[in-house]
Amino acid sequence: MAETQIEWTDATWNPVAGCSIVTAGCSNCYAMQMARRLESMGVAKYEGLTRKSGKRAIWNGIVREDHAALAIPYSWKKPRKIFVNSMSDLFHDAVSEEFILDVWQVMRDTPRHNYQILTKRPERMAELVARMPDVLPNVWLGTSVESAEVVGRIDYLRAVPAHIRFISFEPLIGTVGVVDLSNIDWAIVGGESGLNARPIREEWIDEIYNQCETYGTAFFFKQWGTWGKDNKKRSKKANGREYRGQIWNEMPAALAM
Repeated sequence: MAETQIEWTDATWNPVAGCSIVTAGCSNCYAMQMARRLESMGVAKYEGLTRKSGKRAIWNGIVREDHAALAIPYSWKKPRKIFVNSMSDLFHDAVSEEFILDVWQVMRDTPRHNYQILTKRPERMAELVARMPDVLPNVWLGTSVESAEVVGRIDYLRAVPAHIRFISFEPLIGTVGVVDLSNIDWAIVGGESGLNARPIREEWIDEIYNQCETYGTAFFFKQWGTWGKDNKKRSKKANGREYRGQIWNEMPAALAM
């Protein structure tokens, strides 16, 4: 719950623990395995959040609000980009509106940080954020889109009042087709990693890259994951992050100050 190896952020903050599977992009979620590992290490916050399915850990739908974790960003004096709930989803139905408002107050109180909130439930995000009294310039709001089956999430995201809107096309497990990226500031693209990773295809990345060019959306290529551009399975490290002969680390042009 601090420094992280996630390439597009500086730190993670998890005031919520636990989640549930909603679409195909969730099937191999790293957070399920991590929650099981943290439980085995005696971290009470993650106790009983998963069940075993064969050799895998699967969310069981239990979600916990961690009120003590609300104090953490206040202690970070150096400005940083903070991925909110890397181990869960702030807009899960089981997270109370009152707690979401508490999280919003922390972000309002700490304008030195930029907060990145990513959800697979943009409908609820759009509904609740529309009732917020103000648009916080240091809060970036995003949704995950893993394939064409869930591109409808983008329309909900576009309706959200936000200083920066972003999409995580990760894990990219299929074509997304033609999508409207108007008013979308940033796109993160990445393949899946881990033992059960599904392949990524370069042409799927190409179509997102080309549409980012059309709409002026910043493009960040996070990883090939376990499958390389030659469709061979290797380690994530061996496949690397290079796409079209370079590393793509573009960030939103409208970065909050």
